[in-house]
Amino acid sequence: MHAAAGKRLAGKPRELIALAAASLACVLVVAAGIVSGGVLPLPALGDQPAAAAGLLAGLALFAAALIALTVVRAKREERRAVTEATGLKRSLAAADSIIRSEPQVLLFWEQDQPLRVVTHTLRDIPGLPETPDKFLRFGHWLEPASAANLKPAIDTLFSRGQPFNLIVRTASGGHVEAEGRTAGGRAVLRFRDVAGHRDEVARILAQHQRLAREVRASRALLDALPIPVWLRAKDGRLTWVNSAYVRAVEARSRAEVQERQIELLEQRQRRAAARVLARGESYRTRVPLIVGGERRPHDVTVIPFEDATAAAAVDVLAIEKSQGELERQAVPYDRTLDRVATAVAIFNAQQQLVFFNEAYRKLWQLDDAWLKTRPTEGAVLDRLRELGRLPQVVNYSEWKANILAGYGEDPIEDDTWLLPDGRTLQVRPEKRSDGGITYLFVDDTERLAMERDHTALIGVQRETLDSLKEGVALFGTDGRLKLFNLALAEFWQISPRTLAEEPHVDEFIALAHELFDEPQTWSRLSRAVTAFNEVREEFGGQMLRSDGKIIDYVSMPLLDGATLVTFADVTRSRDYERALEERNDALVAADRMKNAFISHVSYELRTPLTNIIGFSDLLGNPHIGVLNEKQQEYLGDISNSSKELLAIIDDILTLATIDAGTMELKQSRVDIPAVIDAAILGVREAAQRARLSLHIGVADGATSFIADEARVRQILFNLLSNAVGFSKPGDTITITCRRDGPMMAFTVEDQGVGIPKDEQWKVFDRFESRSHGSSHRGAGLGLSIVKSLVELHGGNVSLESEPGHGTRVTVRLPVAGRPDKAPLALPQEGPEGSLTASGTRG
Repeated sequence: MHAAAGKRLAGKPRELIALAAASLACVLVVAAGIVSGGVLPLPALGDQPAAAAGLLAGLALFAAALIALTVVRAKREERRAVTEATGLKRSLAAADSIIRSEPQVLLFWEQDQPLRVVTHTLRDIPGLPETPDKFLRFGHWLEPASAANLKPAIDTLFSRGQPFNLIVRTASGGHVEAEGRTAGGRAVLRFRDVAGHRDEVARILAQHQRLAREVRASRALLDALPIPVWLRAKDGRLTWVNSAYVRAVEARSRAEVQERQIELLEQRQRRAAARVLARGESYRTRVPLIVGGERRPHDVTVIPFEDATAAAAVDVLAIEKSQGELERQAVPYDRTLDRVATAVAIFNAQQQLVFFNEAYRKLWQLDDAWLKTRPTEGAVLDRLRELGRLPQVVNYSEWKANILAGYGEDPIEDDTWLLPDGRTLQVRPEKRSDGGITYLFVDDTERLAMERDHTALIGVQRETLDSLKEGVALFGTDGRLKLFNLALAEFWQISPRTLAEEPHVDEFIALAHELFDEPQTWSRLSRAVTAFNEVREEFGGQMLRSDGKIIDYVSMPLLDGATLVTFADVTRSRDYERALEERNDALVAADRMKNAFISHVSYELRTPLTNIIGFSDLLGNPHIGVLNEKQQEYLGDISNSSKELLAIIDDILTLATIDAGTMELKQSRVDIPAVIDAAILGVREAAQRARLSLHIGVADGATSFIADEARVRQILFNLLSNAVGFSKPGDTITITCRRDGPMMAFTVEDQGVGIPKDEQWKVFDRFESRSHGSSHRGAGLGLSIVKSLVELHGGNVSLESEPGHGTRVTVRLPVAGRPDKAPLALPQEGPEGSLTASGTRG
């Protein structure tokens, strides 16, 4: 209305101006026509100027009257519009005062227009936004449930004009009344404070909703529990049961349980519970219940409240089993703690001694009977103080109070006690879940002494390193020099102060580069220190320095990731080595000449020995002539000695053939039982004379293998002969064969005198013959030939012996025969009390 009146007042002056302008234009046109004399012809006036002037004056008067009339009318309309605008302003001010007089938030919505806040005078509502832009975001300041209720109500108001009235709750707990109305295609939304009974209603409604949610949540939780839960009315009827109860009584549904009143507890159990509940007390007991058709122990709890009771039954079968198992385990646990060297004492939440082991009693030398009375920790401390076994402290009461404070909430820490007798104890308390404390008393006296000794040892090692002639450098995992000796500084002419600054390996190489300029060697050392290789290997080499010195270096990886590098000046030793090499070459040549001589002599001796043996056999033939007993004895000695000598010569020739590399193996499939029998046949007569027993054992998988049958028979014969020679009458000699992976293992074991450990390493040497207390005599070639023939086959031989307990020799030969290149090796030390030989003899 104010706007319409303003528009009318503003339009009147414009109308007056237009009217005056039109009148003036009319007068000017008429005047112009008169002056021009014929532009506007007026025949009625003729040519008289007076008449024209009169007409013009009349027109002017008419125009003036018209203008005056229009002005009067415009002023009247203006006064009416001003009066109307003043009234409208008063009405608007009154309406605004009325709206603002009530604390509220008023929102206005018009079609195709956004929702806007008209007034916001609502204060002191917790969580209510102060600014209009924040107020319009209802989901930010209303609780989710209220926002969810308000949004569809507003949407319905805007779409269908349906009014609403809600009480909503802010996120901070305040309550506001929300009311929506429509007026002529417009919507008004008002928020007001909830006061008086409406506030009480809002509070009760919110509380009801909260309680309803809690009840639903509680029911859902109880229903989800795996234990039976039920509610009973004052008259004893079941009013609610959970799903576990339904399953326990094997009912189809909760409704069936309530309809038929199916009970889980027996009648006598219900009567016992009723007697306790009648006194206003809770009923708790452990009873057997039939659940799901099975009788199991349950802890039943029934709690009274107002005019109803709530009950639950917890299956404790697993607990009873666990308790029984715990009790069974506690006995060995206590027994184990009694055997440990660490003193252990356990105090419960009441500070009573509930457990102690034997080490604890011995540590404090307390009476066992008194400790079993379960004294408090304070009493134990007082007793130890009386006996003078606690540390000497200035204020004992304060010291004791600090210890007993460990039963509170504050954490407890380890402590060290220096006892009057010089011992040092590490006291390690640990809080228990039941509120008690477990104490471990560790005697650290020896450890501290060892640390002191270790510190002293480090000093000795430092002095030892400095006294070494070899340069020692220890590089850490970061590549820096962590340890060195003075010899290293002298070797590379580097100041010890510079080395003490822990230079990096590359910096060390740069300092030593002047004396040895070979990038390849230094690069390899640098990589050994700094590279992250999965496999780190030891390596070494030799450096020829610019000053003529020869340096041997070795790089050794350590277990902790560090690298130890040593440098040794071998300039002099290299001269000695050259001299020794020359001497060794001479000895090798002499040994070769010796072997050639022995081979030659053996060949020369073989012919006459063959003749002697032949003529001896001929003389023993009765067809030649009858000999007396003495002659036969002499002839037998000649024949036996000749055969023994021939066997020795054959052994020498065999070794010579092997040494010359001219022996060829005639490999074929060897029948193991047959070759063992053939070897035994050669020693059977000697074994019978010595009253020895021979035992054969061949495993199922050991039937045959590829080898030179004659040489295998010779190997076994020599081993058996050696065993017969060193056995005592009545002993047993055992020969066995078994499959050992790709090898066939033959073992000959006797019960003879045995071989001392310090002599075992040379039993395979040539011409090594010792009786070891037996009557056996020989040239010392038997085991040497065994070793050579075994190595020729690509196998190995090992010996285990102990004085007085016999000897066991094991020969391993390849099942598939000798490979093209069978390596031979010098004798090597095997396990304790054993010796192994295989590979190449250098």
